Amino acid sequence: MATPIIMPRQGQSVESCILVEWLVDVGGAVDVGTAVASIETDKAVFEVESPASGTLVARFFEAGDDIPVLMNIAAVGAPGEDTSALKPDAAGGTVPAEAAAPVAIEAVAPVAATTSPAAVASEKPIGISPRARKAAAARGVNAEILAGSGPGGRVIERDVQAAAAGQPRLSAAARDVATASGLTVPSQGSGLGGMVLAADLGRAAAAPTTAVPAAPSGEPTVVPLAGIRKLIASKMRASLATTAQLTLNMSFDATVILAYRAKIKEQGESMGLPNITINDIVAYATVQVLRVSPQINACFHGDKTLQYPYVNLGIATDTPRGLMVPVIHGADQLSLSELSEVAKPLLKNCQTGNIMPDFLKGGTFTITNMGMLGVESFTPVLNVPEVAILGVGGLLLKPVMKNGEVKHVQSINLSLTIDHQVVDGAPGARFLKMLCTSLENFELTLAQ
Repeated sequence: MATPIIMPRQGQSVESCILVEWLVDVGGAVDVGTAVASIETDKAVFEVESPASGTLVARFFEAGDDIPVLMNIAAVGAPGEDTSALKPDAAGGTVPAEAAAPVAIEAVAPVAATTSPAAVASEKPIGISPRARKAAAARGVNAEILAGSGPGGRVIERDVQAAAAGQPRLSAAARDVATASGLTVPSQGSGLGGMVLAADLGRAAAAPTTAVPAAPSGEPTVVPLAGIRKLIASKMRASLATTAQLTLNMSFDATVILAYRAKIKEQGESMGLPNITINDIVAYATVQVLRVSPQINACFHGDKTLQYPYVNLGIATDTPRGLMVPVIHGADQLSLSELSEVAKPLLKNCQTGNIMPDFLKGGTFTITNMGMLGVESFTPVLNVPEVAILGVGGLLLKPVMKNGEVKHVQSINLSLTIDHQVVDGAPGARFLKMLCTSLENFELTLAQ
């Protein structure tokens, strides 16, 4: 009997994954552990491995499908083996409308590149998939007149994409008029970016008497909102919609931590110390101040605030897939060296897309550093439900008064955003002042 390949559960909070790409075709040989597909959660990309050796005899979904965890996505067995009992719909699940029927020998032929997008099928298609209908509305394509290449002649998304690639872009009114009256559609319209308007339909093809500059050509690149980008968008909207955000700014004299950092670079390796960064130093000092700032080390849940006796520190990091916030659990129990050593592999796994979802939740406070990009000051957005977030700016030469004289010192600006629903400005200012003092006297902070 054929062996099913299931969509794995990547962390307790993940309910579904997007199938990014099939790595093995139907009919391909696989061994135990062979990567057969690439999948994406809202946080990272993983590979699905075959649990058995044999032939990939069926694939039940297509790339782009959002599939619940623990559902069968493919089957491994002997060539030609029946896999109908393993199909998700046979087990009580549902197969997306876009999913082609799994076959071992023949696959549905793709739409030929030379097919005219305006051609009408000789027979009425058996329906239009929801994704195709949505894509058609977005691209100005009349899906009703397309020849479908899906099962039973169904119009699917790739049919719409092929049509959109070879036809002029019509406004909604122009599309309705063209469909109803059959008027000639010019290759270039008078609308923005060459869009064909209703007034352009049927226009004589004669050359204009006055030279008219050619309208800009080309289509914008469509970037679907999916995966981690979709999660970021949702979180940012929720953060701004459900909180009252106030940002406080304060700078500190960075002379002491810069000297400490230079000493680490010079002698740290010989003493077996890790490569401690400015971000590690700021993070360590922040954790020490959070230990005595329960109002700041907290999360707000609508009708109550949870103040934590421990610090789970989130560190926002830029990755090729977007913003991610790995969490150092129990950061208040770590020394500076331990904090640095724990943070580095978490940040690296975020960059490579191998971070496990369970390491991206449970934070009580977040730090985000834009100083390395030259940003002097900014307004960080709350990582809800946390009630505060610290933004770290870049080094700035700043005049200060010392012993009656004006001196220029290397300074770093800190931006603290608080949720004014539960944290007033004064406690936020006291936290920021305490943190600046802790950093300006960092060797004393280490002695605590």
